Amino acid sequence: QVQLVESGGGLVQPGGSLRLSCAASGSLFSIAYVGWYRQSPGKQRESVALLTTGGRINYADSVKGRFTISRDNAKKTVNLQMNSLKPEDTAVYYCYSRIMGTDYWGQGTQVTVSS
Repeated sequence: QVQLVESGGGLVQPGGSLRLSCAASGSLFSIAYVGWYRQSPGKQRESVALLTTGGRINYADSVKGRFTISRDNAKKTVNLQMNSLKPEDTAVYYCYSRIMGTDYWGQGTQVTVSS
């Protein structure tokens, strides 16, 4: 069983930055496929950034050059550094992990970009 707990969301002005963190439990984190998704009201959940165990990273076109995903296997954490935030980045952000074919989700953290 894996549990994912996000932190770091909040209210920020356009152009500002936030850093989201996800703490994972369980012993198989080092072989997990991890990432961040987000969901805005009335929209489907979408992938923001995905990071494979081999280090391959996929970003949504809308966040390329602004967001950076990273992982620390020793600390079992996944981070999302978000810079140059825009109002359209407002959403609930979810930490995601896939381990041995099973998907796990965090409870989500709200990010609001507004002046």
